Amino acid sequence: MRRHRMIKIVATLGPSSSTYDMIRALFEAGADVFRLNMSHGTHDEMAQRHAIIRQVEADLGRPIGILADLQGPKLRIGTFSDGPVDLQVGQEFRLDLDKAPGDRQRVNLPHPEIFEVLEPGADLLVNDGKVRLKVNECGPDFAECTVTVGGVISDRKGVNVPDAVLPVAALSDKDRKDLEFACRLGVDWLALSFVQRPSDVLEARELAQGRAAILSKIEKPAAVKAFDEILAVSDGIMVARGDLGVELPVQNVPPIQKRLVRKARAAAKPVIVATQMLESMIESPMPTRAEVSDVATAIYEGADAVMLSAESAAGQFPIEAVTTMNNVAIEVESDPTYIDVIDASRKHVHHHSIADGIVSAARELAEKTNIAAICCFTESGTTASLVARERPHVPILALTPFVGVARRHALTWGVHCEQVTEVNRFKKAVINAVRVTRKYGFATEKDQILVTAGIPFNQPGTTNILRVAPCSEHLIIQGEPE
Repeated sequence: MRRHRMIKIVATLGPSSSTYDMIRALFEAGADVFRLNMSHGTHDEMAQRHAIIRQVEADLGRPIGILADLQGPKLRIGTFSDGPVDLQVGQEFRLDLDKAPGDRQRVNLPHPEIFEVLEPGADLLVNDGKVRLKVNECGPDFAECTVTVGGVISDRKGVNVPDAVLPVAALSDKDRKDLEFACRLGVDWLALSFVQRPSDVLEARELAQGRAAILSKIEKPAAVKAFDEILAVSDGIMVARGDLGVELPVQNVPPIQKRLVRKARAAAKPVIVATQMLESMIESPMPTRAEVSDVATAIYEGADAVMLSAESAAGQFPIEAVTTMNNVAIEVESDPTYIDVIDASRKHVHHHSIADGIVSAARELAEKTNIAAICCFTESGTTASLVARERPHVPILALTPFVGVARRHALTWGVHCEQVTEVNRFKKAVINAVRVTRKYGFATEKDQILVTAGIPFNQPGTTNILRVAPCSEHLIIQGEPE
């Protein structure tokens, strides 16, 4: 099950993709990580899908990553007494804490925390920004607004407040229960919604207690402003362009995406580009040309992964959607321009440690000589992440005794993960590396590979050795002389 591309594919599971046959077909088509959307479905359904993924993993002998996406707090208006209301541009409309059903003049907004931070002139977005209100006057329990973009609103539509950092925790009571459930289930990544500040991430990390890596979804203007601080305390990033495009002018999203991808890569942390990538494939077996270009752009930018949401969860053509992403990735990565772009972006990566120097040397040596692959022996996964940051032109193999590390790296650019037995001698590490590269067709008997590891073994963060090794049969059978 070798992938012939570097970027990874995340596929969301749902009603269209909940059986063993479909999940296996999605993996075989190219999905590397499966996303469980905690906003939809019960814990029993999530447990069933998790069990199926692990069965597919066992049957195919390849580590598969699982990402549980927490819903986050949902800010919604109340209900209307006579059904949906059509608001006209220029009319006055009031939001308040009165629980009575709304009408054409007002509606309940049961979130006092919003009124705490509102100021005159602030914008409120309703129903994914389809209706926009500007605050004229406000207090602790009301906001008098003018409709600036009209449209129909109805019961319990969502509200966005782009101009303020809300005093709302990123984890609701539901999220805390879902987080604990997902960790006990054994997921590899937790995606945290509604992140506004580093403390949101630290709270989730404390609750997870190391049982899963924390991936911060950047979907709020406040998160963009505090991105450096959020990145520092996160294990990975998701550029969630849907909500970003609601709360910010849509033309702002592409440069933000490019900036966040580069910063995440420089930090050697995986970054997913997500939302509406192949949206038309929910109902069509073919994507639009613009969607294909969107996927290609994320690949050229050096993102670690691209993600399918409703396309694979609820769409009519989930396998076709994954296949399309896989084919686009293979084509883009074979383009000489892709290599030029990736190489040019490497200047943003700064090296400070011995490990940084080792992986930089490995990449340069691999590209200037006839090296078939870079093999990393890693306890924590850090070495593989550092090698992936370099974006070498050859495959990266992460060899680890820990299945959790292998599964987590299913999200990392270019990394082929393999669980191996623990080694305590570098000779044994080299032999294992040769066997794995030969097994999956990364190298032949005539090739050479690079092997990186830390001496002494079994101590995370000690990458300090780099060796060129021949992939000869003699080495596999007899080992090397001391």
